[in-house]
Amino acid sequence: MEIQLFDTTRDIDASRIDADPATVREQIREYESGERTEFDLEVDYLEGFTGRVMRAMVDIPAGETRTYGEVATALESASIAVGQACGRNPIPVIVPCHRIVGVDSLTGYAGGLDLKRRLLEHEGAAIPGEP
Repeated sequence: MEIQLFDTTRDIDASRIDADPATVREQIREYESGERTEFDLEVDYLEGFTGRVMRAMVDIPAGETRTYGEVATALESASIAVGQACGRNPIPVIVPCHRIVGVDSLTGYAGGLDLKRRLLEHEGAAIPGEP
């Protein structure tokens, strides 16, 4: 399913969300307008390590970030494995992989670093490496 967010189009795997497309799009619109900071959608997480990382992502409040290393430490894993799991997130924005950053830079995002920066700015999060 395609969603529109900040003048970009993102694909998400709607089969992983227990809601109709209109509800998903409405919550995305509310997020973009600042009416919503969290999504009220039931998510079917992936199995295994990627699912564990996805659950860690949703535990990061809007306006905050965690580094790949912090998430890796919490999950007793490696930073690179966390980054790879972030890249496999089938429902970005709803499961906020944009909130996982490098120690001193934004570092990779399937939607592009400009969108990652915009999402973090929208949430009022500090951006690593920027004043």
